[in-house]
Amino acid sequence: MLVNMSDNKMSVQDVIERIAASYSVSSQKALAEALDVPANNISSWIQRDSVPYKAVVKCALDTGADLHWLVNGEFANAKLADKPLPKGKALYDEILSTGGRPVLRRILDAYGFQMQKDLGDLLDISSGTISTWVRREFFPGDVVVTCALDTGVSLNWLATGKGEMYPAPAPVASNDAVLSIPKFRLESGELKEAGVWALDRSLAPSSTEGLNFIEGLNAAWLVDTSAQKIGNGRWFISIDDALDVFDVVRLPGGKVRLTNNAVDFECGVAEIAPFGVVVFTLEKHV
Repeated sequence: MLVNMSDNKMSVQDVIERIAASYSVSSQKALAEALDVPANNISSWIQRDSVPYKAVVKCALDTGADLHWLVNGEFANAKLADKPLPKGKALYDEILSTGGRPVLRRILDAYGFQMQKDLGDLLDISSGTISTWVRREFFPGDVVVTCALDTGVSLNWLATGKGEMYPAPAPVASNDAVLSIPKFRLESGELKEAGVWALDRSLAPSSTEGLNFIEGLNAAWLVDTSAQKIGNGRWFISIDDALDVFDVVRLPGGKVRLTNNAVDFECGVAEIAPFGVVVFTLEKHV
């Protein structure tokens, strides 16, 4: 089966260039080796204006390039899967190896151009300069960066031919994933309203009723005010109508031990009024 370009605005040369770009090769000989075909087959495809479909499929399987992009040059899913990029010198060498025609092909596709002249007119670069890139297998880094910023195409894809042509958008948290709870400031033992606080539901307890966010001078606390039966743990407690946070230990005889940075004492459970149990503490270190 052949991919025939007679009724397609794309030429066989375009398809071959995209296949070569996917393999990161710039010569017909290297492309023939990658496709495991005789070297003169590539020029024969160009003369016949058709490419064997099995060559396109092989490229897609070998490199992860999308069949639709290989045949039509359209942007969607230019790469469906890829190995992680190398690092350091290996990455530098790989980028340089895609210079010349492969990187030029990706730049033209990113802009939607068919001719080198269109790119030259846009960036005010002579056709001779662009032809030199191809002849010398040069990697025009400044043009690659300009193209990425200009078109929104992935710099990774432009530079290496790997990854998706367009970067995936960052996930946006839905309203269902965020819980708005009352926010207060603790000032001299009293709570002052301070608006609302957005809490990721994954950090919230199973029951969200009675949750409050309380901000102090050097720390902040998520507090569950629905808990009123005092036990071991960290609690907001009212003593003589003044709120403070304490680490609580239950003792025999209806007593508790209360500890924080300022005090450490024992008293009867009946002498204190629990406001709520602390779910978690955020400490400031600046």
